[in-house]
Amino acid sequence: MVGEEGAFVLGWDEVLTEEELSTALKVLCMSEEEFKEYKEQDGWEDDSEEEESSTLSNEALSRLKTPCKKLLYDSVLLTLESYRTDLKAEEDLLNNKAAYEELSRREQQALHVRYGQKRILHQLLELVQ
Repeated sequence: MVGEEGAFVLGWDEVLTEEELSTALKVLCMSEEEFKEYKEQDGWEDDSEEEESSTLSNEALSRLKTPCKKLLYDSVLLTLESYRTDLKAEEDLLNNKAAYEELSRREQQALHVRYGQKRILHQLLELVQ
């Protein structure tokens, strides 16, 4: 369902791996009875019309059912906990010119990547709260 990496790709405006996330949310938020039916039918055979009309934009994420929102919210919190620093620490380092300039070029680039990742994750938290 999730692919080789075991992760979903989020952008500023939408989920870039929307089919995988949509399927994962459907399955993980199913009741036991719904899951048994899903397994018996070998998944959804022809949901193509529904899938095409349901892109996971930020607006669509905010309209998810409560169990799916909670699952995403908790997942984002776990992901944020995996970082050694929080968003505020990254912002402080970016705003501290002297400390920033002491970083190697590679460390500066890594800082920008982490900061961007954390901003997207915080945005997702707000959308599914």
